[in-house]
Amino acid sequence: MEKKKRYSDYNTYLRELFGQRVQKITIDAGLSCPNRDGSISRKGCIYCNTKGSGSGLFARGVSIKEQIQTGKIAMMKKYKAKKFMAYFQSYSNTYATCAHMKQLYDQALACEGMVGMAIGTRPDCIDMEKLALIESYTKEYLVWLEYGLQSAHDDTLRFINRGHTFKDFSTAVQLTRGRGINICTHVILGLPGEDKKMMLETAKILADSGINGVKIHLLYVIKGTLLDKLWKNGDYIPMEQTEYVEMVCDFLELLPDHMIIQRITGDPHADELRAPLWAGRYRETFNMIQHTLERRNTFQGSKYHR
Repeated sequence: MEKKKRYSDYNTYLRELFGQRVQKITIDAGLSCPNRDGSISRKGCIYCNTKGSGSGLFARGVSIKEQIQTGKIAMMKKYKAKKFMAYFQSYSNTYATCAHMKQLYDQALACEGMVGMAIGTRPDCIDMEKLALIESYTKEYLVWLEYGLQSAHDDTLRFINRGHTFKDFSTAVQLTRGRGINICTHVILGLPGEDKKMMLETAKILADSGINGVKIHLLYVIKGTLLDKLWKNGDYIPMEQTEYVEMVCDFLELLPDHMIIQRITGDPHADELRAPLWAGRYRETFNMIQHTLERRNTFQGSKYHR
Protein backbone atom coordinates (compact mmCIF):
# COMPACT_ATOMS: atom_id res chain seq x y z
CA MET A 1 0.00 0.00 0.00
CA GLU A 2 1.30 3.46 -0.94
CA LYS A 3 2.07 5.65 2.05
CA LYS A 4 -0.01 8.75 2.49
CA LYS A 5 1.91 11.79 1.32
CA ARG A 6 2.61 14.49 3.84
CA TYR A 7 1.78 17.26 1.39
CA SER A 8 -1.11 18.12 -0.94
CA ASP A 9 0.05 16.50 -4.15
CA TYR A 10 -1.33 17.21 -7.60
CA ASN A 11 -2.29 13.66 -8.61
CA THR A 12 -4.45 13.20 -5.52
CA TYR A 13 -6.05 16.60 -6.11
CA LEU A 14 -7.00 15.66 -9.69
CA ARG A 15 -8.27 12.23 -8.68
CA GLU A 16 -10.51 13.80 -6.05
CA LEU A 17 -11.88 16.29 -8.59
CA PHE A 18 -12.56 13.83 -11.40
CA GLY A 19 -12.87 10.49 -9.62
CA GLN A 20 -10.07 8.94 -11.65
CA ARG A 21 -6.49 9.45 -12.72
CA VAL A 22 -5.88 12.53 -14.89
CA GLN A 23 -2.61 12.96 -16.78
CA LYS A 24 -1.02 16.10 -18.16
CA ILE A 25 0.07 16.06 -21.79
CA THR A 26 2.89 18.47 -22.51
CA ILE A 27 2.41 20.72 -25.54
CA ASP A 28 4.87 22.80 -27.49
CA ALA A 29 2.78 25.56 -29.12
CA GLY A 30 5.64 27.24 -30.96
CA LEU A 31 5.44 30.50 -29.01
CA SER A 32 8.40 32.64 -27.96
CA CYS A 33 9.42 34.69 -24.92
CA PRO A 34 10.15 38.41 -24.50
CA ASN A 35 13.35 37.37 -22.76
CA ARG A 36 14.47 35.60 -25.94
CA ASP A 37 13.11 37.58 -28.89
CA GLY A 38 14.73 40.90 -27.96
CA SER A 39 11.72 42.60 -26.37
CA ILE A 40 13.50 42.37 -23.02
CA SER A 41 16.62 40.38 -23.86
CA ARG A 42 17.97 37.79 -26.26
CA LYS A 43 19.90 35.87 -23.61
CA GLY A 44 17.01 34.30 -21.71
CA CYS A 45 17.24 33.23 -18.09
CA ILE A 46 20.68 31.92 -17.19
CA TYR A 47 19.38 28.35 -16.69
CA CYS A 48 17.19 28.18 -19.79
CA ASN A 49 18.34 26.64 -23.06
CA THR A 50 17.21 27.63 -26.56
CA LYS A 51 14.27 25.20 -26.41
CA GLY A 52 12.71 27.07 -23.47
CA SER A 53 12.25 23.91 -21.40
CA GLY A 54 10.26 22.42 -24.23
CA SER A 55 10.43 19.66 -26.80
CA GLY A 56 10.85 21.68 -29.97
CA LEU A 57 8.08 19.57 -31.57
CA PHE A 58 6.14 22.49 -33.04
CA ALA A 59 9.23 23.75 -34.87
CA ARG A 60 9.59 20.27 -36.36
CA GLY A 61 6.09 20.44 -37.78
CA VAL A 62 4.24 18.38 -35.17
CA SER A 63 0.78 19.89 -34.65
CA ILE A 64 -0.89 20.34 -31.28
CA LYS A 65 -3.41 17.63 -32.15
CA GLU A 66 -0.61 15.22 -33.06
CA GLN A 67 1.28 16.01 -29.86
CA ILE A 68 -1.83 15.30 -27.81
CA GLN A 69 -2.62 12.06 -29.63
CA THR A 70 0.93 10.79 -29.08
CA GLY A 71 0.79 11.86 -25.43
CA LYS A 72 -2.57 10.18 -24.87
CA ILE A 73 -1.35 6.87 -26.25
CA ALA A 74 1.70 6.97 -23.96
CA MET A 75 -0.33 7.94 -20.87
CA MET A 76 -3.02 5.35 -21.53
CA LYS A 77 -0.38 2.67 -21.87
CA LYS A 78 1.64 3.71 -18.83
CA TYR A 79 -1.10 4.82 -16.41
CA LYS A 80 -4.34 3.58 -18.04
CA ALA A 81 -5.48 7.20 -17.95
CA LYS A 82 -8.69 8.23 -19.73
CA LYS A 83 -8.82 11.89 -18.75
CA PHE A 84 -6.20 14.47 -19.66
CA MET A 85 -5.00 18.03 -19.12
CA ALA A 86 -3.31 20.00 -21.89
CA TYR A 87 -0.11 21.54 -20.54
CA PHE A 88 1.25 24.43 -22.60
CA GLN A 89 4.82 24.34 -21.31
CA SER A 90 7.45 25.70 -23.72
CA TYR A 91 8.36 29.38 -23.39
CA SER A 92 5.56 31.85 -22.56
CA ASN A 93 2.12 30.64 -23.58
CA THR A 94 0.31 33.95 -23.25
CA TYR A 95 2.92 35.75 -25.36
CA ALA A 96 0.64 36.07 -28.39
CA THR A 97 -2.52 37.81 -29.52
CA CYS A 98 -5.76 36.70 -27.92
CA ALA A 99 -6.93 35.40 -31.29
CA HIS A 100 -3.88 33.17 -31.59
CA MET A 101 -4.11 32.05 -27.98
CA LYS A 102 -7.75 31.07 -28.48
CA GLN A 103 -6.85 29.07 -31.57
CA LEU A 104 -4.20 27.14 -29.64
CA TYR A 105 -6.34 26.47 -26.59
CA ASP A 106 -9.37 25.47 -28.66
CA GLN A 107 -7.31 22.95 -30.64
CA ALA A 108 -6.09 21.29 -27.49
CA LEU A 109 -9.39 21.18 -25.63
CA ALA A 110 -11.27 19.84 -28.66
CA CYS A 111 -9.40 16.54 -28.34
CA GLU A 112 -11.32 13.69 -26.74
CA GLY A 113 -10.83 13.16 -23.01
CA MET A 114 -9.55 16.66 -22.21
CA VAL A 115 -10.84 17.99 -18.88
CA GLY A 116 -8.70 21.11 -18.59
CA MET A 117 -5.48 22.90 -19.36
CA ALA A 118 -2.46 24.41 -17.66
CA ILE A 119 -0.79 27.43 -19.25
CA GLY A 120 2.83 28.19 -18.44
CA THR A 121 3.82 31.84 -18.80
CA ARG A 122 5.55 34.87 -17.27
CA PRO A 123 3.88 37.44 -15.00
CA ASP A 124 4.75 40.22 -17.48
CA CYS A 125 2.97 38.44 -20.36
CA ILE A 126 -0.58 38.85 -19.10
CA ASP A 127 -3.24 41.56 -19.27
CA MET A 128 -6.97 41.98 -18.69
CA GLU A 129 -7.95 40.91 -22.22
CA LYS A 130 -5.88 37.73 -22.05
CA LEU A 131 -7.21 36.91 -18.59
CA ALA A 132 -10.78 37.38 -19.82
CA LEU A 133 -10.09 34.86 -22.58
CA ILE A 134 -8.58 32.33 -20.17
CA GLU A 135 -11.44 32.89 -17.72
CA SER A 136 -13.94 31.98 -20.45
CA TYR A 137 -12.67 28.38 -20.38
CA THR A 138 -13.27 27.95 -16.63
CA LYS A 139 -17.00 27.35 -17.14
CA GLU A 140 -16.33 23.97 -18.76
CA TYR A 141 -12.74 23.10 -17.89
CA LEU A 142 -10.27 23.07 -15.04
CA VAL A 143 -7.81 25.87 -15.77
CA TRP A 144 -4.42 26.52 -14.19
CA LEU A 145 -2.28 29.52 -15.06
CA GLU A 146 1.36 28.89 -14.13
CA TYR A 147 3.51 31.94 -13.45
CA GLY A 148 7.26 31.52 -13.47
CA LEU A 149 8.60 33.49 -10.52
CA GLN A 150 11.61 31.47 -9.26
CA SER A 151 12.39 33.83 -6.34
CA ALA A 152 10.70 36.62 -4.42
CA HIS A 153 13.99 38.56 -4.33
CA ASP A 154 14.58 41.19 -7.02
CA ASP A 155 18.38 40.98 -6.69
CA THR A 156 18.17 37.30 -7.58
CA LEU A 157 15.76 37.95 -10.45
CA ARG A 158 18.21 40.48 -11.90
CA PHE A 159 21.14 38.10 -11.58
CA ILE A 160 19.36 35.23 -13.32
CA ASN A 161 18.15 37.64 -16.03
CA ARG A 162 14.44 37.04 -15.49
CA GLY A 163 13.53 40.43 -16.93
CA HIS A 164 10.70 41.09 -14.49
CA THR A 165 10.34 42.04 -10.84
CA PHE A 166 8.51 40.52 -7.89
CA LYS A 167 6.04 43.40 -8.17
CA ASP A 168 5.20 42.23 -11.70
CA PHE A 169 4.35 38.84 -10.23
CA SER A 170 2.22 40.33 -7.45
CA THR A 171 0.32 42.45 -9.95
CA ALA A 172 -0.33 39.45 -12.19
CA VAL A 173 -1.63 37.41 -9.27
CA GLN A 174 -4.00 40.19 -8.19
CA LEU A 175 -5.33 40.56 -11.74
CA THR A 176 -5.86 36.79 -12.01
CA ARG A 177 -7.57 36.15 -8.69
CA GLY A 178 -11.36 35.94 -8.53
CA ARG A 179 -11.76 34.66 -12.09
CA GLY A 180 -12.02 30.94 -11.43
CA ILE A 181 -8.46 30.50 -12.70
CA ASN A 182 -6.17 28.48 -10.45
CA ILE A 183 -2.74 30.06 -10.01
CA CYS A 184 0.45 28.00 -9.76
CA THR A 185 3.85 29.56 -9.11
CA HIS A 186 7.21 28.12 -10.15
CA VAL A 187 10.04 28.42 -7.64
CA ILE A 188 13.69 27.35 -8.00
CA LEU A 189 15.79 26.37 -5.00
CA GLY A 190 19.56 26.80 -5.11
CA LEU A 191 19.70 29.98 -7.18
CA PRO A 192 23.08 31.80 -7.17
CA GLY A 193 23.51 34.06 -4.16
CA GLU A 194 20.52 32.71 -2.24
CA ASP A 195 20.97 31.21 1.20
CA LYS A 196 18.49 29.23 3.26
CA LYS A 197 16.96 32.35 4.80
CA MET A 198 16.23 33.88 1.40
CA MET A 199 14.65 30.70 0.04
CA LEU A 200 12.41 30.38 3.07
CA GLU A 201 11.43 34.04 2.77
CA THR A 202 10.11 33.20 -0.70
CA ALA A 203 8.04 30.40 0.86
CA LYS A 204 6.60 32.73 3.51
CA ILE A 205 5.70 35.35 0.90
CA LEU A 206 4.00 32.82 -1.37
CA ALA A 207 2.11 31.32 1.57
CA ASP A 208 -0.01 34.46 1.89
CA SER A 209 -0.04 35.55 -1.76
CA GLY A 210 -3.41 34.04 -2.67
CA ILE A 211 -2.03 31.49 -5.11
CA ASN A 212 -3.41 27.95 -5.32
CA GLY A 213 -0.33 25.87 -6.03
CA VAL A 214 3.45 25.71 -6.27
CA LYS A 215 6.01 23.89 -8.38
CA ILE A 216 9.34 23.49 -6.62
CA HIS A 217 12.35 22.97 -8.85
CA LEU A 218 16.03 22.31 -8.27
CA LEU A 219 18.47 24.57 -10.11
CA TYR A 220 20.43 22.20 -12.31
CA VAL A 221 22.90 23.02 -15.06
CA ILE A 222 21.86 22.39 -18.65
CA LYS A 223 24.34 22.27 -21.54
CA GLY A 224 24.72 25.48 -23.51
CA THR A 225 23.18 27.82 -20.93
CA LEU A 226 24.73 30.84 -19.25
CA LEU A 227 24.61 28.87 -16.01
CA ASP A 228 26.71 26.21 -17.72
CA LYS A 229 29.48 28.79 -18.22
CA LEU A 230 29.28 29.87 -14.58
CA TRP A 231 29.51 26.26 -13.44
CA LYS A 232 32.47 25.48 -15.71
CA ASN A 233 34.31 28.53 -14.33
CA GLY A 234 33.63 27.47 -10.75
CA ASP A 235 31.33 30.45 -10.14
CA TYR A 236 28.30 28.29 -9.38
CA ILE A 237 28.13 25.21 -7.17
CA PRO A 238 24.87 23.22 -7.27
CA MET A 239 23.12 22.04 -4.11
CA GLU A 240 23.93 18.62 -2.72
CA GLN A 241 21.05 16.13 -2.80
CA THR A 242 20.58 15.96 0.98
CA GLU A 243 20.76 19.75 1.19
CA TYR A 244 18.03 20.09 -1.41
CA VAL A 245 15.84 17.46 0.26
CA GLU A 246 16.04 19.23 3.63
CA MET A 247 15.28 22.58 1.98
CA VAL A 248 12.20 21.24 0.21
CA CYS A 249 10.89 19.92 3.52
CA ASP A 250 11.56 23.28 5.20
CA PHE A 251 9.78 25.01 2.29
CA LEU A 252 6.72 22.73 2.49
CA GLU A 253 6.34 23.30 6.23
CA LEU A 254 5.81 27.02 5.58
CA LEU A 255 3.11 26.63 2.91
CA PRO A 256 -0.57 26.29 3.92
CA ASP A 257 -1.85 22.74 3.63
CA HIS A 258 -4.53 23.66 1.07
CA MET A 259 -1.92 24.76 -1.46
CA ILE A 260 -1.43 22.12 -4.18
CA ILE A 261 2.17 21.01 -4.64
CA GLN A 262 2.44 20.21 -8.33
CA ARG A 263 6.14 19.33 -8.29
CA ILE A 264 8.83 18.87 -5.66
CA THR A 265 11.90 18.56 -7.87
CA GLY A 266 12.97 18.90 -11.48
CA ASP A 267 13.30 16.12 -14.05
CA PRO A 268 16.01 17.10 -16.56
CA HIS A 269 16.70 15.35 -19.86
CA ALA A 270 19.69 13.07 -19.32
CA ASP A 271 21.42 14.17 -22.51
CA GLU A 272 21.28 17.84 -21.47
CA LEU A 273 22.21 17.60 -17.79
CA ARG A 274 25.64 18.86 -16.69
CA ALA A 275 25.29 19.05 -12.93
CA PRO A 276 24.44 17.93 -10.36
CA LEU A 277 24.22 14.39 -11.71
CA TRP A 278 21.92 13.35 -8.88
CA ALA A 279 19.26 15.63 -10.43
CA GLY A 280 18.68 12.86 -12.94
CA ARG A 281 17.56 10.47 -10.18
CA TYR A 282 14.07 11.89 -9.78
CA ARG A 283 12.48 8.93 -8.00
CA GLU A 284 15.34 8.70 -5.50
CA THR A 285 15.03 12.39 -4.58
CA PHE A 286 11.23 12.11 -4.42
CA ASN A 287 11.47 9.20 -1.99
CA MET A 288 14.10 10.98 0.11
CA ILE A 289 11.75 13.94 0.57
CA GLN A 290 8.93 11.67 1.69
CA HIS A 291 11.22 9.79 4.09
CA THR A 292 12.60 13.03 5.53
CA LEU A 293 9.10 14.34 6.23
CA GLU A 294 8.32 11.04 7.95
CA ARG A 295 11.55 11.15 9.97
CA ARG A 296 10.77 14.67 11.10
CA ASN A 297 7.13 13.69 11.68
CA THR A 298 6.13 16.89 9.92
CA PHE A 299 3.71 17.99 7.21
CA GLN A 300 3.04 20.72 4.71
CA GLY A 301 1.78 23.69 6.72
CA SER A 302 3.15 22.54 10.07
CA LYS A 303 4.96 25.87 10.48
CA TYR A 304 2.52 28.04 8.56
CA HIS A 305 1.16 30.98 10.54
CA ARG A 306 -1.20 33.46 8.94
